Order: sequence, then structure tokens, then C-alpha cells
Amino acid sequence: MAEFTLPKNSRYSEGKSWPKPEGAKRITEFRIYRWNPDDGKNPQIDTYFVDRDDCGPMVLDALLWIKNKVDPTLTLRRSCREGICGSCAMNIQGQNTLACTLGIDECKGDVVKIYPLPHMPVVKDLVPDLTTFYAQHASIEPWLHTDTPAPGTEWRQTPQDRSKLDGLYECILCACCTTSCPSYWWNGDRFLGPAALLQAYRWLNDSRDEATGDRLDNLHDPFRLYRCHTIMNCANACPKGLNPAKAIAEIKKMMVQRAI
Repeated sequence: MAEFTLPKNSRYSEGKSWPKPEGAKRITEFRIYRWNPDDGKNPQIDTYFVDRDDCGPMVLDALLWIKNKVDPTLTLRRSCREGICGSCAMNIQGQNTLACTLGIDECKGDVVKIYPLPHMPVVKDLVPDLTTFYAQHASIEPWLHTDTPAPGTEWRQTPQDRSKLDGLYECILCACCTTSCPSYWWNGDRFLGPAALLQAYRWLNDSRDEATGDRLDNLHDPFRLYRCHTIMNCANACPKGLNPAKAIAEIKKMMVQRAI
């Protein structure tokens, strides 16, 4: 592979290249986006070399190996390491995914390139600012709305109705889909994005919920729902194999059926 060089007009600069671990027989090169809001410098790409015989198999293992043994200033989010919390979502080899579920050997090419989730403000290094993303999720009111008096034990649901939530409730709010969506890049302040709309449909499709009309009214806006152009990046990016584009299409169908 040809030596990687940044273009002359790049927003990034070539950063520090850390030495290779002594005595390592199996090494993988990582190039990682670095930016510190406190030092006044432009973003840069630092190069690290990971001893694969001293490191776990996942990309997250490599990042923690770098942080623990090479550069403690590297900043990232992580928690469960099981693909459940969504904390370690980032852009790896050009694909939004979870660092904890992507194996290093699955990364094509001789060099693993890691960036924060695209088109989001960066707090530091690989940590994006998800304030707006979470506010948009909260705006669809992701909880059960009922007018019927609460039962003494629990809200019952048939197995058939429960099965309608499959492919919806599994969303872990990692933001991989939303930050891969060009429509969200262009209108992120007004378009709710794939993740929030997937969650909206999850509650619209819940047989126990009694606020369908109000929920549809909340979404009936030229931007909140209808900026989706079915580009399908969201379905390709979802690490849980969900299809937000299909859920958005179902919401649009409900809008039409309601208007008839």
C-alpha cells in the first residue's frame, strides 16, 4: 500500500507518529482523529502501532490498549463492550459502527482509520456532541401514553401485537444511522433523523398506546418527518441490523391513511 499522505488543502494535519512496540511480532497500524478544544490547534491524525499479541480482537480493545499503554490523552466513550449501550459508536474505515463489536481483522486494508461520528460537533477526539440527537429523541415522547385507568398489575399485550415491535425496540441510540443520513446532515436542526423516527414508530405501533393521533400530529411537519428521501444509509449503518427507512415509510403510510 502506498504511504498515506494528507492532501495539501486538508482540514487535518499529520500529527504524532508513536513508536512501534519493542519486540512485537504482529503489529497493526491505527490512524486516529485527534482534536483538543483547549490547545487551539487544528484537528490532526495521530499514528499508533498496536501489538496484536498483547491486545484483544476488537477495535475497542485496540483503542483501550493505546489509551492504557501508549497515549492516556486519547479520549473516547465506551461502557458495556457488548454492543448494547451504543457508547463506542464511531466511524471506522469509513463506516459508522460500534468499536466493541467490530473485529480488527474485519477492517479491510493495512491501516485502520478511526474518526468520530460524522457531521456532529466534536467534544474531543472521538467523542461527538449528541445533545441535539438526544433532544430529538425526547421530543417524540418515547413512553406509553394512555387514557384508560392503569390496570392493577400490568398492561397486557397479545404475542401477535408484541411481535409487531420486533425490529424497533432493539435500537440502542448509538446514532450510527442518524449520522450516516445526508438528509440529517443538511437539516439536522429540524429533521428528526432515522433513530428518533424509528423510535416514534415503535410507539405508534404499540397496541397499548392510546395517543396515536397526537403522535402523528407531532410528526406532521415538512421537516420533522418528510425530509427522509429513502437514501437507505441508515439501514446500511445500523449495527443491530434494523431498518429505520422502513419505519419512516410506515409512518408516512399512517399519515396518508389518517387523511383518507
